[in-house]
Amino acid sequence: MQEVIVIGGGVIGLTSAWWLLEAGYSVTLLERDAVGMAASYRNGGQLSYRYVSPLADAGVPLKAVQWLFQENGPLRFKPEADLRQWRWLARFIANCNSADNARTTAKLLQLGELSRRAMGELETVVPLDSFSWRDAGKMVVYRSKKAFDAAVAKPGSEAARQVLSAAECVAKEPALAAAEGLLAGGIFNEGEAVADCYAFCDVLAARLAAHPRYRGTVRAEVRRIVDSGGAIAGVDTSAGLLRADHYVLAAGIDSRDLAAAVGIYLPLYPLKGYSLTAPIRESDLAPQISVTDFERKVLYARIGDALRVAAMVDMVGADTTLDPKRVANLTRQVRETMPRAADYERISAWAGLRPATPDSAPIIGASKFSNLWLNVGQGPLGFTFACGSAKLLAGAVKGEAPPFDLAGLTLR
Repeated sequence: MQEVIVIGGGVIGLTSAWWLLEAGYSVTLLERDAVGMAASYRNGGQLSYRYVSPLADAGVPLKAVQWLFQENGPLRFKPEADLRQWRWLARFIANCNSADNARTTAKLLQLGELSRRAMGELETVVPLDSFSWRDAGKMVVYRSKKAFDAAVAKPGSEAARQVLSAAECVAKEPALAAAEGLLAGGIFNEGEAVADCYAFCDVLAARLAAHPRYRGTVRAEVRRIVDSGGAIAGVDTSAGLLRADHYVLAAGIDSRDLAAAVGIYLPLYPLKGYSLTAPIRESDLAPQISVTDFERKVLYARIGDALRVAAMVDMVGADTTLDPKRVANLTRQVRETMPRAADYERISAWAGLRPATPDSAPIIGASKFSNLWLNVGQGPLGFTFACGSAKLLAGAVKGEAPPFDLAGLTLR
């Protein structure tokens, strides 16, 4: 039986480990902290299988410049003396056109559908109610008529989406009542869900531990990946040198440095995002539907008995410290949009690093080494794409034909 070491204990690493076990491999998980404690911990919680919107698109560079001068803008940028930031930005700008956006969107929709089906396969081992999963549907609301009209004109699954006026948005989701006069309209998509990503990681880790082919979790710092010619010879860690037949790199933004040490450039940049979590009381008017405020780039999701709000893109390097001004601005926006949705006096804030590629497409599959495999770059849609990415990854290791053409989802 061949052995695999999966580097990374977030939602991508955990799902990779599960699908590799199911494919017949013996698996060891390598993680320096407890599972699910980095980007997976308090993310937006939305499982947006049908609403995938690559960040790079026509007109985005101009919008980005405008956002930089807005006090409450969704983007912050701090120039770094790091070539990787500028190289990523150059590739991002090159992807900011309608043709590339359309190609990437089409590929991400395929990955999203695969992920939706793959999540369904896990129901027997990871019960949906164990991680607060709800088939809530997703509503994207627009404040600008121009943006709304453009969204309506985009091709979409007419069977799954509903185009709504501002009044119809509020009728469908009463938590938006205070914002009705500011909305141009919205688009509702069925089949989208919300869930607690950290709880999912926790429950899946327990199922991994019970699997007969699971060799355990090693809590250790990865120092470097050791290469030997055309293959990887082991992983040097604080617990010693670990060896296997195959190695999977799924360590979020840390994958960038680990890969670089063996001569692989991964076009990843840590997009820092914030989230707020506030408890919901019986008297609160919390949203039942997952809501995205398009212009402000703010996501709202009810997860169990709490309201989760996620927002912002800070390009400030690998910095997870909370910026009090960013937290205060986001809290103010949330109070204005949904003033009665939760107990805002008991808000807790969090920030995490989303490992994004310039075109928003993850990198899944082979590397230049015969036994090193990649599952990285899911960015803000890590939870959404985790199960589909893991299924593709396990198939690639096993040498199976993929369910669709993976061009655009592999190491370029």
